[in-house]
Amino acid sequence: MTSGYDGDENDWEGLTLATAPMTPNTPAIEDATPAKKKSRRRRRTAHLKDVPPTKELREQVRSRCYEVASKLEKDQALTKDEMEVITRRILDELDQPDSYLGWTMVVFASEFWRDQVAATPPSRRLFLLPHCLKHAEGCPADYDEFGLACKECGACSIADFRTVADDMGYRVLVAEGSPIVLKIIIGGYVDAVIGVACLNVLEKAIDKILLAGIPCMAVPLLSSDCRNTSVDEDWVSEMVELQSEAPAQSTRTYIHLMRAAAQMFEENELNRLVPRQRGSRPIDNEATLGSLDPIAATEALAYDFLAKGGKHSRPFITLAIYDALRGGDGTLGNGQEHTDSIPDAVRRAAMAIETFHKASLVHDDIEDDDAFRYGVPTMHRRWGVPTAINVGDYLIGMGYRLVSRESAALGAETAAAVVDLLAEAHIKLSEGQGAELMWRDARDKRLKPIDALKIYALKTSPAFEAAFFSGVRLAEVEEDYTTTLKQFSRNLGVAFQILNDLGDWQGDSHNKLEGCGDTLGGRPTVLWALALEGLAPNKQQELIDLVDNTELAAEIRVNRVRQLYNEAEVFEKALRLVEKHQDRAEAIADEIQPEALRRLLYYLIDTVLERPAEIPTAATPPNTIELTTTVSK
Repeated sequence: MTSGYDGDENDWEGLTLATAPMTPNTPAIEDATPAKKKSRRRRRTAHLKDVPPTKELREQVRSRCYEVASKLEKDQALTKDEMEVITRRILDELDQPDSYLGWTMVVFASEFWRDQVAATPPSRRLFLLPHCLKHAEGCPADYDEFGLACKECGACSIADFRTVADDMGYRVLVAEGSPIVLKIIIGGYVDAVIGVACLNVLEKAIDKILLAGIPCMAVPLLSSDCRNTSVDEDWVSEMVELQSEAPAQSTRTYIHLMRAAAQMFEENELNRLVPRQRGSRPIDNEATLGSLDPIAATEALAYDFLAKGGKHSRPFITLAIYDALRGGDGTLGNGQEHTDSIPDAVRRAAMAIETFHKASLVHDDIEDDDAFRYGVPTMHRRWGVPTAINVGDYLIGMGYRLVSRESAALGAETAAAVVDLLAEAHIKLSEGQGAELMWRDARDKRLKPIDALKIYALKTSPAFEAAFFSGVRLAEVEEDYTTTLKQFSRNLGVAFQILNDLGDWQGDSHNKLEGCGDTLGGRPTVLWALALEGLAPNKQQELIDLVDNTELAAEIRVNRVRQLYNEAEVFEKALRLVEKHQDRAEAIADEIQPEALRRLLYYLIDTVLERPAEIPTAATPPNTIELTTTVSK
């Protein structure tokens, strides 16, 4: 099998179940500037989510959080681990149990961001409210395009909070969950978030929002049973009405660079940066496509897919690397001024990474015959396989053209280097995909973990490498980051792919929708390889037979595979593998300079390697999550 993985045969051997992490050594609270952090694997936290039972105790803890937060330097956002160090000390100081840790972390984060939220105009704030604050029985409210229509009722606290927020100019979101929050922020509509939610929801939201450096405050619900719960209403009112002058310090944030990456693929900016050559227009339906000149149809489909869905993480990486190596000014409080000045030639080069990625998705969906992508039918399911192949090829050509035509602005040597990086990534991706297809169609379904990891290193890591090195070349620095960033991107890519495999067993509401598709589709994963390695010979054969037995109902096959995976401790071992690769990536980040680049690498580790909410088990079947949200204004 084609090589490309820089690990060794011992990467998966002797994997043991995760043990509870040790409490970090913590400095005195008064000078609690956290040291370099080491991320932990996600652990069970249900025992850390108690709410202090009395208002007096809650006020006491909040007061101490305010005192400590007011003494901290705020030029950098705190990570979740760093906040845990500080809040554990606060609880120890107040002689309170660890069970209040989750609640205290939310309160402390709110106090850390208090001044910056207060200085954000209400019209640039998002107010997040939970459905469960309404009365479960007899609530007369309906949902319309502006949200929960509850002003006229006044029977619950949602109406009171919302009326005040609406009058002040807030955007208000009433939601069962919070995944849409980051999307709203990246869209440029708001600059700060305040909200009310249970600790379970806040735990999921705190990672991405806080790590990105987005000012936010929250008041936790007093219970998480989702029925007629309550909240410290005076805290919420105080938070909504909070206003002050600009703070003395502003925290660095990646939001400006995230917005710059996303906005390149919005219709107007996309058409400005990459003008349509054939006069096509956005596709509303089949009739729109049919009304176009046949030559313009491919362009229309390609632009439509390029602008649809995705996190735009690869162009973000390119822009962020470019910014970090040129001083990191794009992460300052006025960072938008700096991101606005990024040359169009650099933007187009960053866009090229995404066109190659999108082309690979179109082709990969055909090869795997996946039904959904970004929550809608895949290109080949909607328009046919020949058309989808052609659109993928068009996107590849677009990617090369985006860079080759900028040789005058970038310099011939830089443009040639970026094109070479894209070509190298394209070849490696094809090799990895070819290896996957060969295994999928082979009669022998046995697979070693090292072989699965080699495929990952070829399929996933090259796109990260291309994004990293394009940013380096575009920044025109003298330092040679070839070895370090290649090792970093390989470990990041492999760990990301393992987590993606774990996510496949939970279902994916934002992408393919269907859980366990890799297993039923016969695709090689490290989960499969770990299962074959850990099971007795008779159960190894049973596992292989289950995938081949298409006459058996899919649900029955999936449930039995899940049981076998649990028996072999596959999910736990996979998370340990992620931990190993994350440790390697962090060791590289520890030594890299300048500081802005090191900080970016840590941010990418924390966000790209987000752990699943829970380890899949026989009792946690895959699901399709439908997020119901209502936004006003």
